[in-house]
Amino acid sequence: MIVMESVRIAIVEDDGTASDTLLGFIEEYGAARSEKFEVSRYYTAASFIAAFNGNFDIIFMDIDLPDGNGMDVVKKLRERDRDVIVIFVTNMAQFAVKGYEVRAFDFIVKPVGRYNFEYKFKDALENFRQRRDAYVWISNKESKLRVKASSIKYIEVFQHVLVYHTTDGDIRASGSLSTVEDSLAGLGFASCNRCYLVNLRYVTAVRQFSVVVDGEELQISRLKRSSFMRELNNFLARGGGGNYQ
Repeated sequence: MIVMESVRIAIVEDDGTASDTLLGFIEEYGAARSEKFEVSRYYTAASFIAAFNGNFDIIFMDIDLPDGNGMDVVKKLRERDRDVIVIFVTNMAQFAVKGYEVRAFDFIVKPVGRYNFEYKFKDALENFRQRRDAYVWISNKESKLRVKASSIKYIEVFQHVLVYHTTDGDIRASGSLSTVEDSLAGLGFASCNRCYLVNLRYVTAVRQFSVVVDGEELQISRLKRSSFMRELNNFLARGGGGNYQ
């Protein structure tokens, strides 16, 4: 079994109804995908600034706060954390664009709709997981191991057993490859056939019916080739590495 470590989220919003809406959308998103998020809520700029010490991964920030401007709050936190993802939530679209001056990831205009929220939240999660190493728990009858997702080269299913081929050796576990694929969504993994899930950062060559993963050649099925190449191209476009032929 794989358990992803929780993504830490802050909602900075003085309107209780708006804060409840964001929290509800986050919880619904997580429930639909078996993901858990650690969510903290703040209703003033001062309370958030006092609590912030680099302890969040994604922040939903209202611009119009009772004791300050959300834009100024982000300017202050950028002095301590240049990487945290900030999504402005505001009814003042004309000011939200200025958020890019403080390296905001995106903005959502109120009232927040479910579809728009899910689209931008998913994008933020994928961005976070691509540039920040994630850890996964791999469980079997003998042990429960915490490993970096980036250390997994590929995962193979063999006679109903999952084999995680990592940079530190192989780990065997039970489960289905499709469940693992869902758990690792957004972390740069793609299926090349029904037996293999490949970490795209270790791909060094793609041939007509095979892919080379850290020196090992794995088969690409005809049915999976198109989707695998699409995932690989998307990975490269987001800054992934590799040499392909």
